[in-house]
Amino acid sequence: MLKVTAFIAGLLFGLGLLLAGMANPSKVLAFLDLAGAWDPSLALVMGGAIAVAIGPLTWARRHARSLLGAPMQFPAKRELDRRLIGGSLLFGIGWGIAGICPGPAVAILLTGHWQALVFMVAMLSGMLLFTALENRHGR
Repeated sequence: MLKVTAFIAGLLFGLGLLLAGMANPSKVLAFLDLAGAWDPSLALVMGGAIAVAIGPLTWARRHARSLLGAPMQFPAKRELDRRLIGGSLLFGIGWGIAGICPGPAVAILLTGHWQALVFMVAMLSGMLLFTALENRHGR
């Protein structure tokens, strides 16, 4: 049941990304272009998503188990460090260059856009490099 629920949640997430325009790199780049022809519509999408998520997240923080019985898992680490800030900067730079982030990349992968494939290969390569470096440093 957990896998079916995860599949349905992922499907709804992907559909929401497509309907909201988050999977359209030119729309995302227009949102990020604050000094030019800024498109604020994605800010409304993000604000709506935050408003919708507040209730379930508040409920989840008060319970040890999900509705399906799985344990709740929240990040234990709460402080900012070099790695978090550096990763955030890399994510933002990549998002600004490509206009794609991981969720929408998966959603548009099957559309045949070569840019999504290049992004996915670069993202997976970066993940493999990170894992190799982490293993090398014993973390």
